[in-house]
Parts: sequence; C-alpha cells; structure tokens
Amino acid sequence: MSIPHKRFWTTSLLLAGALTLGLVAPASATPPNIPSAATARSELSALTVAAPGSTTGYSRDKFPHWITVSGSCDTRETVLKRDGVNVVTNSSCAATSGSWYSPYDGATWTQASDVDIDHVVPLAEAWRSGAASWTTAQRQSFANDLGNPQLIAVTDNVNQSKGDKDPAAWKPPLTAYWCTYARMWTHSKYRWNLTVDTAEKTALGDMLDRC
Repeated sequence: MSIPHKRFWTTSLLLAGALTLGLVAPASATPPNIPSAATARSELSALTVAAPGSTTGYSRDKFPHWITVSGSCDTRETVLKRDGVNVVTNSSCAATSGSWYSPYDGATWTQASDVDIDHVVPLAEAWRSGAASWTTAQRQSFANDLGNPQLIAVTDNVNQSKGDKDPAAWKPPLTAYWCTYARMWTHSKYRWNLTVDTAEKTALGDMLDRC
C-alpha cells in the first residue's frame, strides 16, 4: 500500500520547516533492549530454521493486546508516550497532543490517530513460528512486550502495508533503518524462542550486513 501523496507533502513541509529554522529532528522511537549487530548475528545463528507453520486457527483475539499497564493507560498509550515527544494525555490516558517520528519512513505526525503501534514480529508471523502452541497468557505477554524491541510507534499505513510479512517480503521504506529493524526482529524471535524460515534468515543476515 503506497503512502498517500498528502502525507508525503505534509512530511516534506514539516522537514523543510525544520531545516529552515535549524531545528533538530525529533529522536526516533527507540524500543528497549535492541542488541548490538554482533549480538544479533549470534542470536540469528542460534534460531531454529523451520518452514512456516499453518495459520489454521489463528486469530488476533488469541493474542490479547493493549492490556492495562498502569492506571488507565494501556499498552498502545504507553508506547505512544514512550516513543513520542512532548506527549500530553487526558484523564483517560489518550494522547491529545505531541509528535511522533516514524523511523520506518521518516515521517513525523502530530495526531496520534496517524500512528500505529507495530508488533515488530507480527502476531500472525509469531503464530506460524511457534506461538500456535503457546498458552493464551504467553501470547498476551508477547503481544504487550514492553521490555524488548517488539513494539514501536510508526506511520499507520506503513504498518498496514507490512501486514504479517517477514523481512524476506517486507522491509522498512528507509533503508538506513534496516540494520536496526533486523536487530529488533532477530532479538524478538530469539527472546520468544520462535523459528525462522530460510528466506527470512537470509534477509535478516543481509540487513545485518548493513550495520
């Protein structure tokens, strides 16, 4: 799915304005525990290579997500605050203002509705890679994993274009982010003991070679 021209135009104006004013672009969203490239390569070597499993029986409902984290704040709202700049929330923890820089495509947004929280390893991909045999509690923990690089705030329709594809079929539009993306993906698979298929492992290795 292509990003609408309006969004490219909006992003261009924002970037042009920042350059004109000499402003520093907002920091990229940075999930915790992103490993070094060397560690990611070791983790990739340790992953079990297997053909993808079936999606039979898969449902997003089997991965309860956006659970309450603290007070009235759920996982989505927690990541929006973590990854945004100057985020203001209301009494229900919904973001009412702020800005979000999406490292996948380099766009900056000032409306939370333009931002999705991406599961770096998609839920359906996890299902095909071993999560089908997990308990619901394990799948819930995976879908709301704030302690590892599994959740990140990005442009909504870029996330939608990714869908449930692995790195052999989809990579972030910004090639400069491929190294970080591969490190996050590999670590999440390693942390959750999920398998990789041959094409996926090759793609991850190629992306890590850019580090």
